[in-house]
Amino acid sequence: MGAVVKKGWEQYMLQLQLHPLRTKAITAGVLAGISDSVAQKLSGIPRLQLRRLLLKVLFGFAYGGPFGHFLHKLLEIIFKGKKDSKTVAKKVLLEQMTSSPWNNFLFLIYYGLIVERRPWPQVKDKVKKDYPSVQLTSWMVRKMISSLFWPAVGWVNHRYMPLQFRVIFHSFVACCWGIFLNLRARTKALPK
Repeated sequence: MGAVVKKGWEQYMLQLQLHPLRTKAITAGVLAGISDSVAQKLSGIPRLQLRRLLLKVLFGFAYGGPFGHFLHKLLEIIFKGKKDSKTVAKKVLLEQMTSSPWNNFLFLIYYGLIVERRPWPQVKDKVKKDYPSVQLTSWMVRKMISSLFWPAVGWVNHRYMPLQFRVIFHSFVACCWGIFLNLRARTKALPK
């Protein structure tokens, strides 16, 4: 079994080196699917909703992986690959003030319009109601006073992860975050 895992990891690393964008997009899609499957189970959905799952995979594949790939390349260009504490803090701050709010906002809209097929006025009201708390939660995990979640993830990512692993690391953490976001974005009692 160990040999199979080792061979699989070597193949994955080769694909990451030869086709970084494609590999990150597929990884983000797969992890979005895992995240949604877990969220569906936790929310009490008795049977896996395949359409919803595929739309979440599509979001990770078409948006999450590519956006992360180009974002991290851009940050490396802007900050010239520096890894000192001051530069890492700047990267994290820039990422948290730009891509974090955008990603959460876009996800809530996508989920309402595409996944749940809600009309725009209902989606707009849901975003107005839920977006501030979703974004605040992304910056600070509830019940953990002064503990910063995504900024801490960003710090570890920019400080310790090589560039080729940053999107993958972020995608693994986002898989867990996605469970929360899926449960939060889901509309319970709105009629279609």
